[in-house]
Amino acid sequence: MMYRVSHPSKTLKGAVTLSASKSESNRILIIQALCKERFEIKNLATAEDTVILKEILDTVYSKLFPEVTFDVGGAGTTMRFLTAYLSVKPGIFTLTGNDRMKKRPIGILVDALRQLGADIEYLEKEGYAPLKITGKTLKGGEVEIDGNVSSQFVSALLLISPELHNGLTIKFKGEVTSRPYIDMTLKMMQEFRVYGIWQVNSISVSQQNYHKKSDLGYTYEVEGDWSSASYWYGIAALSNEVDFTIKGLKHPSLQGDAVVANLFSCFGIKTDYANDGVHISKFKLHPEHLGFDFCDCPDLAQTIAVVASALNITAYFFGLHTLKIKETDRLTALKNELCKLGVDVEIVHDERIKISPPATILQPKYIATYDDHRMAMAFAALAMKFDYITIENPDVVIKSYRNYWDDLKQLGFTIELGAETSNV
Repeated sequence: MMYRVSHPSKTLKGAVTLSASKSESNRILIIQALCKERFEIKNLATAEDTVILKEILDTVYSKLFPEVTFDVGGAGTTMRFLTAYLSVKPGIFTLTGNDRMKKRPIGILVDALRQLGADIEYLEKEGYAPLKITGKTLKGGEVEIDGNVSSQFVSALLLISPELHNGLTIKFKGEVTSRPYIDMTLKMMQEFRVYGIWQVNSISVSQQNYHKKSDLGYTYEVEGDWSSASYWYGIAALSNEVDFTIKGLKHPSLQGDAVVANLFSCFGIKTDYANDGVHISKFKLHPEHLGFDFCDCPDLAQTIAVVASALNITAYFFGLHTLKIKETDRLTALKNELCKLGVDVEIVHDERIKISPPATILQPKYIATYDDHRMAMAFAALAMKFDYITIENPDVVIKSYRNYWDDLKQLGFTIELGAETSNV
């Protein structure tokens, strides 16, 4: 299936209320599952990853089984968080996923958990799902891991650290990647009275208990998703005129991807913060060259690559080493699809790219998405550059932004399925 996306006026005016943060939702679900005091969560994300995680956690909580198999599909965060969580829950669990998930390495996390006392077996290929996890009380202690591994491995360990008999100390070798995501985890743990100490190259958390605030009727509210906001910033950067409000965002935010507001100032997008979100507008700015380090915000790279290409800006991107192990090999996918626009993309050591657009980019026949939600949403912004852009397998957006195509329609975009307008 393909969607043909267009926008007659090429202007972005109006407002949208963003879906909740998937990153924050998945973390608060693990905290809720480990907290002995029940509390409600407001504005939980509707992303597929979050829905899968909640269903599995509800099943574990019901304790109606001696052994059970859980299939997370393509939900990477869910796989990593559950690998750690199930290690401290009594029971025997098989944790698996789709074909791509079975190719995404998880050995670093499993090795760390085994050092802490976990009982985890590989059922097929060493270092990859599916896993057999026999949950129990873990002794905890100290582990050492490379700082440039996925922050989800670190967050998975931190979230269960209060349950470990001797607490947890994580020592990092080298510079830490995606530190804002780790900071988010620690701040959310602190909201529930679990405190970690971050020193120069280590994080320590003693054995503690998650406690909700004593406020009567305490509810945790998840904020809007800054990662999803990035696609609207991309659309704005390619629009002729912008007068647009994105509701549901907070400033300051727990989310590292809130840096998107600063990054897009390089493309002439002005952000004004309000109590209920942000207002974005456009001013004249068109640099010839740009350089970005995505070490702390790798999920923004695809969107900014598309925008730079469409605006004929030569760009140098660094800190992209984690993109090889996402839903797809995002570096290769990005190169393949930008080449359809006539853009020259050079990949250097699987961690850097140089983007060299032609004087006039070409309209591609279609954009392949590689089962990657971010490919679909990043390239959809090209509807503001061409008469239309065709996106293959558009349903992949449900992984993080279920209502994306509906929101586009409400803002004046036309979504066509084949030769007929779709009512998605």
